[in-house]
Amino acid sequence: MNLDNIVIVLSRPEEPRNIGAVCRAMANNNIHTLRIVGKKENIDIEKVHVLAIHAAYIFDQAQFYDSITDAVSDCVYAGGTTRRRGKKRKGKLLLPEEFASLAAKTTTGTKKTPGARVAMVFGNERTGLDDNEILECHMGVTIPSSDEFGSLNLSHAVQIMCYTLFRNSEKKSLGYIPIESKRLKETINIIADSLQKIGFFKQAGRKDMELFWRDILSRAALSEGEAQYLEKTFTKAAGLAQKNSISKS
Repeated sequence: MNLDNIVIVLSRPEEPRNIGAVCRAMANNNIHTLRIVGKKENIDIEKVHVLAIHAAYIFDQAQFYDSITDAVSDCVYAGGTTRRRGKKRKGKLLLPEEFASLAAKTTTGTKKTPGARVAMVFGNERTGLDDNEILECHMGVTIPSSDEFGSLNLSHAVQIMCYTLFRNSEKKSLGYIPIESKRLKETINIIADSLQKIGFFKQAGRKDMELFWRDILSRAALSEGEAQYLEKTFTKAAGLAQKNSISKS
């Protein structure tokens, strides 16, 4: 695992001291890339520095975005933390160890390749990630906790995930660079276009179909060659289906 390719994303954090504690948790585990969905001018930087102590540089170098989608656009996939299950919350939720194992295959490069970025997304301290924010992630990750009091402090959740990733940092790589989210979107559009041409679904069902393929293929960590092969397969299948339809008529 290349920890330099791990990205921690905080969506709409409210408490600056929590942000500082997050920075310290990241530094404890050799993870340094922090991205925040929100405005820097709305954050009390002095309070961040008080809790971050010697890890304040992580916040000072943090980048700010308008959405989770923007914050993870250069990542192969993003895992959104949640303890609630449901149709709109990814169904199967990965355990921290499962996510770390998947990230290890993606982030570590070879002598010729640097590996690819993976994002871990955390929601607001009070509400966590809402349904729309979870949809912006490619998979859900849950940290098991007591039914009596299941809600974790933001910095504690970050510490657990960062530690799990850190412990898995000796794993080997895939041997290639998986495509990024923005490139995967091109493949998904081609798949959806092809399926729509053959009447596989109505226009109203396209969004759900795209989300399904995005979540499945992001977990597969496709190479560029695999993405192109999929694109050719669906494009050719749609072409043959249309050709057969015309010949029968």
